[in-house]
Amino acid sequence: MPASELLEPAAVARLADLKLRARTIVEGALSGMHRSPHHGAAIEFAEHKEYSPGDEIRHIDWKAYGKFDKYYVKRYEEETELRGFLVVDCSASMGYGAGAGAGTGGAGVSKLTYATWLAAALAWLLLRQQDQAGLVAFSDGVRAFVPPRARAGHLVDLLATLERLEPVGVTDLPRVIDYVSDAARRRAMVVLLSDLLDGGERVVPLLRGLRARRHDVTVFHVLHGDELRLPFDGPTRFEGLEGPEELLADPRAIRAGYLEALGRFLTSVRTGCLEGDIAYQLVDTTRAPAEVLLEFLQGRQR
Repeated sequence: MPASELLEPAAVARLADLKLRARTIVEGALSGMHRSPHHGAAIEFAEHKEYSPGDEIRHIDWKAYGKFDKYYVKRYEEETELRGFLVVDCSASMGYGAGAGAGTGGAGVSKLTYATWLAAALAWLLLRQQDQAGLVAFSDGVRAFVPPRARAGHLVDLLATLERLEPVGVTDLPRVIDYVSDAARRRAMVVLLSDLLDGGERVVPLLRGLRARRHDVTVFHVLHGDELRLPFDGPTRFEGLEGPEELLADPRAIRAGYLEALGRFLTSVRTGCLEGDIAYQLVDTTRAPAEVLLEFLQGRQR
């Protein structure tokens, strides 16, 4: 399916509930792929061993039994399912875009709402392939934590938590990265969804620390269309997203300087991530969520 036919943010927003939105986004993304993706680590066969009580029956090699008339089980280099931590920024700045106060981009969808759509779709995918999905929501501290599980009904818990999130507080990315580092004691997939307005350049070294511990790290850098293009005209009062600051300015006079500074910031974060073997994806909330998810999945296939 061409990207132009995938669901737009406004269309997704009209769906009845987060579960339906998640499923629709996933189906829209998978329709653009030639084969089903799998996020989990490769499981490589290592050797046979003779069966003993307590071994998993599902690992019995029946061909070996037919040949030797003995039970042998296959042993693998890695037998555990993938554990995914979806780390969602719900600080005050993530509330930008909701309502009529925004500029031209995003169809009235806040960055937090868009991030929850992507997180819900990723949780749906992980659980669909019987991997574990967990959630860490944060601002100036951890606001919600749902441990990674793969059991039936876990998706309901995850989606209910995502739906309750409100954009409050300031951003403290170093604090949450330390928390995730402690929670993910063995190799895991860590997906951060944030606008990185706490200073992305300072955060990248911490994310690279996670990668050095062999975690699979991905950053969805979620920004609103207004932030990416500054589409306002005429004198405008700009308010701080996480503080009381205000600035009255003419966007036409500052647009070029603003876009230049934004470009340097995005380049710095992207380069730092890629040099640290961290997957980076800039997310414009005016794009169809399924298109963003498809781009992520295709990148993982490569």
